[in-house]
Amino acid sequence: MKLKVIKYTKIWYGISAIVIIIGLVFGFLGGFNSGIDFTGGTMLHIDMEQLVSVSDIKEITDKYDLKDASIVHVGQDKHEVMIKTKVSLSNEERTSIFNDITGEYNLTDENLLNSEQIGPTIGGETKKGAFIAIIIASIGMLIYIGIRFEFKFAIAAVVALIHDILIMLAFYGIFRIPINTPFIAAILIIVGYSINDTIVIFDRIRENLPSTKKNKYEEMIDTSINQTLKRTMNTSITTLLAIICLYFLGVQSIRDFTLPIIAGVIAGTYSSIFIASPLWYNLNMIFDKPKYVGK
Repeated sequence: MKLKVIKYTKIWYGISAIVIIIGLVFGFLGGFNSGIDFTGGTMLHIDMEQLVSVSDIKEITDKYDLKDASIVHVGQDKHEVMIKTKVSLSNEERTSIFNDITGEYNLTDENLLNSEQIGPTIGGETKKGAFIAIIIASIGMLIYIGIRFEFKFAIAAVVALIHDILIMLAFYGIFRIPINTPFIAAILIIVGYSINDTIVIFDRIRENLPSTKKNKYEEMIDTSINQTLKRTMNTSITTLLAIICLYFLGVQSIRDFTLPIIAGVIAGTYSSIFIASPLWYNLNMIFDKPKYVGK
């Protein structure tokens, strides 16, 4: 069965627009759940020497009014807990919290593996650095694809990448997942992953283009997508299987990193097939000056 992409371009654009708009509305109305990497705050990493429920730890920390505190198990045996809060606690307050936990579970000072306070300035620098990294990567790919193919291919590819980033932001906005440093790292990974799939399809379009009449562009693009579809799906499915295993079997820090990658791989696969190529087609119809003249 041949997949018809260009015929239903408005549907593909509509699906993406609905998901992005809903996600951004959720995010901006409720506020994106930025992690302490961006907002600043306090982190305590404690070895409990036993499996202690999050609710038990929360009973101890609740009296300190730690707004939006995150308490998660870490470590292979989950005997360690990591307490993160956007509240900037003084050294005395951090010591007081640890002493309360120590008194409850007979711990020693050695059980405090890490105590860290992140200022809002550092969080702002992290945001700025992430934004600059994404901009530089996009400009670099725009230049490369423009030279390697043509400028309309480059525009379509970069717009598809922006689509993937917006989809990931929408996903985080809807489900209120903390946006932190692993999220930024995952975005940069997805930018590279998604552009690879897009380039494979564009390369096939370029191969088929010289022998295609101008009024047959729709058919040629659909044929090119279908010729590379098996490769695209096999790559995406095998990647997702590996990442999903890491998500369910890994520790919390690994989950924080793999979750945005899962969302990004799905978004990247979708955009490579249903967004990038239709965008290139639309640009050709608008400017009507394809670099390769069909016979």
